Amino acid sequence: MSSLLYLQTNGSYKLWLGLTLALLSAFLIGGSVILKKKALLRLASKGHTRAGDGGHGYLKDWLWWGGLLTMGAGEACNFAAYMFAPATLVTPLGALSVLISAVLSSHLLGEVLNVVGKLGCFLCVLGSILLVIHAPQEQEVTSLRDMTNKLLEPGFLVYMSFVLVLCAVLVLYFSPRFGPSNILVYISICSLLGAFTVSSVKGLAIAINTVMYDISVLANPLTWILLLTLIVSIVTQVNYLNKSLDTFNTLLVYPIYYVLFTSVVLSTSIILFQEWRSMKPVDVVTTLGAFLVIVVGVAMLHLFKELQVGESSSNERGGTESLHHQLRGTEEEQRHGFVFPVWTL
Repeated sequence: MSSLLYLQTNGSYKLWLGLTLALLSAFLIGGSVILKKKALLRLASKGHTRAGDGGHGYLKDWLWWGGLLTMGAGEACNFAAYMFAPATLVTPLGALSVLISAVLSSHLLGEVLNVVGKLGCFLCVLGSILLVIHAPQEQEVTSLRDMTNKLLEPGFLVYMSFVLVLCAVLVLYFSPRFGPSNILVYISICSLLGAFTVSSVKGLAIAINTVMYDISVLANPLTWILLLTLIVSIVTQVNYLNKSLDTFNTLLVYPIYYVLFTSVVLSTSIILFQEWRSMKPVDVVTTLGAFLVIVVGVAMLHLFKELQVGESSSNERGGTESLHHQLRGTEEEQRHGFVFPVWTL
């Protein structure tokens, strides 16, 4: 009994540590956006060439570098979170970085967060709380041997083969023909690659955790296969996400990307890590509902945070024009939209 109690306590400790790291990651990443934007605004006010016009003055600004380092720290915390918590918990919580960015923008940059935006913040918090309460409490994969067995299961091999073929079709056929005109093409490629990214991150996190007491893990071919897969998938994701931001409005790209990417990650976790197997039906339903609540909150934060809600018809007309302006976006915004970390958004 004492051994079982120890394992249960140790597992709970790891879960809460992973949760803490995921929340810290969201705060650091959300804050990094504000630091970098504040630096760019300060440079523009001093007459420096804007980044959208090809200027690189921000490379000499300490505040911009502070934002970059803060983002790096957030990435590190997010990576570490996968060592201790299920992917189905860590990945959806990445939406909190959007909430934190919106709140800090309102207080530190003077940007207006209207009633709809505040409601979106509330929904993100509510969905995150429900997700934490009902998320899986244990992990099914804790060693590279377990990871190897999971990766070789027929169901997962069929799933990843389908994802790989679909990615190839999108990249080779649909991207050259429909990518510049259809927002779903580039984003779908980024999202589908999330299956490889998150699986690799989870496996490497296990390897790093294991190497502390077993150096032989470095001789395991799976460690290097996962590292190579992670590098290739991230580089490809960043490439197509930047293409999407260069072509379409940021306000549309991020909500769609969050929904598709997180959906792929949840599907991958169900098939590979089987973190849902020990959950009660009510926990499964509530977790999916919490994800949908976060999706609605993120969409409201992105699409309607600057929409003016007024009583008169003129105000309504102004609000509609404001929304249309957001959906069109400026050329600079489309070219230089901020790229959130690809596996946490």
